Amino acid sequence: MSSAKRIELLLTSNVENLGIVGDVVRVRMGFARNYLVPMGFAEVPTQERIESLTEAREAAVKEHEVKRAAQATIIEKLEGTTLTLTRSANDQGGLYGSVTQRDISDALLENEFDVDTRAIRLHQAIRRIGEYQVTIQFGSDLKTDVEIIVNPDRPLEDREEMEFDDEGNLIIVEKTEEVSEKPADEHTSTEEDPAKEQAATKETAPEPEALDEEESND
Repeated sequence: MSSAKRIELLLTSNVENLGIVGDVVRVRMGFARNYLVPMGFAEVPTQERIESLTEAREAAVKEHEVKRAAQATIIEKLEGTTLTLTRSANDQGGLYGSVTQRDISDALLENEFDVDTRAIRLHQAIRRIGEYQVTIQFGSDLKTDVEIIVNPDRPLEDREEMEFDDEGNLIIVEKTEEVSEKPADEHTSTEEDPAKEQAATKETAPEPEALDEEESND
């Protein structure tokens, strides 16, 4: 396939994840034709042109080393970092808009970390309140994970009773009311105990001796 063919080009500018000015690189034909050459980032290499870029390449190498050292420092300081963002959300925890790389970059900058949006890797879309892991990566070898906590800007109702899938969609759970059925007490009855009725009758009935005494007086 033509898209798999590669071509050698001389970089006339620094290109992230590819090389610096003065490098001769091999790239796919489509990448060269559609991006590098039209944007003026590369051209067909010649010995004369390579030699003309020698000084620019030396300066680019020094600049790259300084940049890499700064990035390594940022990665080291970011380890174990937690960022807390506050966003508007509905009662189900859904955000009114998602948290983007730009939002995270701005939050990092507020904490004195200058991280470009291209270095921020989202493992999933952030559309709900909760906790997320985001990777900060420079090049292929400098990277670390940062915890992002997204809190609502107000108390949410019935949040504890809601469940969501991995994509943040609400799972409808039918609530089953617990009916507490207490077993009837074997010793409890709506009818009076015959023995108790008999005892009560005896207590209220007049004593025979008293009746006999009254009759004898008559």
